Amino acid sequence: MQLRTSYLPDEDQGILLCQVTLPAGSTLEQTEAVLARVRDQFLNKEKDAVESIMTIAGQNQAGRGQNIGMAYVRLKDWKLRPRREQKVTAVANRTMKAFSQLRNAMVFVFPPPAVTELGNAKGIDFQLQDRGGLGHEGLMEARRQVLDMAAKDPRLARVRPNGLDDVPQYRITVDMEKAGALGVPITAIHNTISTAFGSSYVNNFLKSGRVKHVDLQADAPYRMLPGDLEKLYVRNTKGKMVPYSTFASGRWTYGSPKLERFNAFPSINIWGEAAPGRSSGEAMQAMEDFASKLPKQIGYDWTGISYQEREARAQTAPLYAFSILIIFLCVAALYESWTIPFVNLLMLPLGVFGATAATWLFGMPNNVYFQIGFLTTLGLSTKNAILIIQFAQHRMEHGEKLVEATLGAVRTRFRPVIMTSMAFFFGVLPLAISRGAGSGAQNAIGTAVVGGMLSATFIDLIFIPLFFVLVTQIFKGKRPNQTTEHRLDSTASPAR
Repeated sequence: MQLRTSYLPDEDQGILLCQVTLPAGSTLEQTEAVLARVRDQFLNKEKDAVESIMTIAGQNQAGRGQNIGMAYVRLKDWKLRPRREQKVTAVANRTMKAFSQLRNAMVFVFPPPAVTELGNAKGIDFQLQDRGGLGHEGLMEARRQVLDMAAKDPRLARVRPNGLDDVPQYRITVDMEKAGALGVPITAIHNTISTAFGSSYVNNFLKSGRVKHVDLQADAPYRMLPGDLEKLYVRNTKGKMVPYSTFASGRWTYGSPKLERFNAFPSINIWGEAAPGRSSGEAMQAMEDFASKLPKQIGYDWTGISYQEREARAQTAPLYAFSILIIFLCVAALYESWTIPFVNLLMLPLGVFGATAATWLFGMPNNVYFQIGFLTTLGLSTKNAILIIQFAQHRMEHGEKLVEATLGAVRTRFRPVIMTSMAFFFGVLPLAISRGAGSGAQNAIGTAVVGGMLSATFIDLIFIPLFFVLVTQIFKGKRPNQTTEHRLDSTASPAR
């Protein structure tokens, strides 16, 4: 209950992503100037860790526009970055601190998620939804409130909207009654405007043995200003040209440059990371706390790696319960008894104590790999108990008393238990101390198994005989006196 929750540990994959956003209306030249500073920061000031960088102006993971850009940073090989300050997290923190001084742009540096198919950035992937029809302005106000609360919460860091800010837009209003009276269909109006200010494909033609496109578009001087719309003419159903100004008008407005929806609801995507020393589970809980303070019409959902974490968290308790049930049934089938398996179940908390304690001492969260190590420890605890109990029962079947048989089994099986446990311990130890690519997952599962192996070996050796004696006495199972083989041996002993 005290362990911080997470889904996957952070990994140093040798890659960094950098997302650049300038104020709405910024030109492509201004964006390229900011990207030049980003390149200089990585290639010159972080040259000990960075191998190369590629920048793209005009688009990033939030969308397309002249005011946004993206940078892909490749770090040097892991063996060339042995120091802690050369790791991906340290490089990201230093560059974020440097880019925070920029006044004309927001630059966020972040590693990709541990599994690249589960999103575009590590941390949390939050969808803020308008489920009650508040409209775009209400959704943007809710976003502002969430970002304000996130900036003050110690559980979160680098919380930012993954989208495009509202921009000035020129809204065209068509008077449908006038257009109908003039015989101008709405499709003709749309096609004329999109062709003049955008472009439209006409056909192909051959020139010098090559096939070339014919695209129609208004000349540049005639598609630069909103007033150029009034120079357009639209052909009506009678083939006559009707001036645009007779049936339509325009005005400036402010709105989102793209339609953003999630599960059919208007939505805004928000990214963020857990603060140092915190886990993604705590960060997700913080975002849920913020959402509970918003108007009732505003909902939320999770996507990407955050969705997978929420689903995995819901399956944890049934998974443990099913594993314990399988252990109980397997041991019951082995001993052909319903009472002896309780000894194995009593050993499970002592075994998993080491896995939990080791993970907690090293500051690791409860993630998927910890759960795998947790289940492995359950099996190891059961294995040690089986080795001792089986010999104790065998000695009891040959006439020894309960306590005498149990102590004799412990002495007999002490060395095999230690040997098998230590072999497994040293086999898993490299995972717990590994470094480099994939070390996050290896450390998580290795630490849990190593800690669980130690407790399942040294603590269990003390309590296995104790619990076996107590359970046997409590249930007062009928103790076999002598097997047929033992009676035959006893009868034949005087003759021998």
